Amino acid sequence: MKQNENVNANLIIGRNPIIEALKNGRKIDKIIMQKDGEGSIKKIAAMAREQKVMLQYVDKAALDRIAGAGSHQGVAAYIAAYGYYEIEDILEIAVKKDEEPFLILLDGLEDPHNLGAIMRTADAVGAHGIVIPNRRSVSLTDTVAKASAGAIEYVPVAKVSNLVQTIDKLKKKGLWIAACDMKGETFYEANLTGGIAIVVGGEGQGVSRLVRETCDFILSIPMKGKISSLNASNAAAVLMYEVMRQRIKARIK
Repeated sequence: MKQNENVNANLIIGRNPIIEALKNGRKIDKIIMQKDGEGSIKKIAAMAREQKVMLQYVDKAALDRIAGAGSHQGVAAYIAAYGYYEIEDILEIAVKKDEEPFLILLDGLEDPHNLGAIMRTADAVGAHGIVIPNRRSVSLTDTVAKASAGAIEYVPVAKVSNLVQTIDKLKKKGLWIAACDMKGETFYEANLTGGIAIVVGGEGQGVSRLVRETCDFILSIPMKGKISSLNASNAAAVLMYEVMRQRIKARIK
């Protein structure tokens, strides 16, 4: 993460993340807006007044200072810090939806933009939640919220102390664990229709050896171009959509 990047977990910036926070009934202490805002800025103001959220109007220079290096689009909001879920909470969501559990485990992902993008795709495919480790991992920050385009309000994230132990726990719950790695079975030839957790590694290092050895099987993504791999969020998206495709096909049958 860049040193000048805003890491205030109590601040979200940008219009879409704040609209989603308001729609989701998230506790917002105060919204700071640029004077003379147009378009969706007025929509945010109307939603805030309806929910009796404090509004403060400032000039662009003040918002620039608050948002740091972030692109605030004329609005920022102070909120309660994003809360983490327990693994059991995420599994319970699947039970209530009468669906096989579908989780994304991130091993050493440190780029907040990648986490935000993965959250956005997870919401789109109906994944039940994301799991990140305490160490060597990005946390839920305003940068993640912005990159997720509001998906952070809908995708539960669990933070665990040991990813290997978590994988063992999920296995005992009946889930299959599949790691994304170049040396594995081509992903579209694997059966991904049951309860499953997809493990995606961090930027550069990929899935760590211990985590990879703990998984049930390895999924690879064929590459025909000059570049040897996809970045974490792209690889995760490919695999998540394959899980969704296979589940839809199984239901039709």
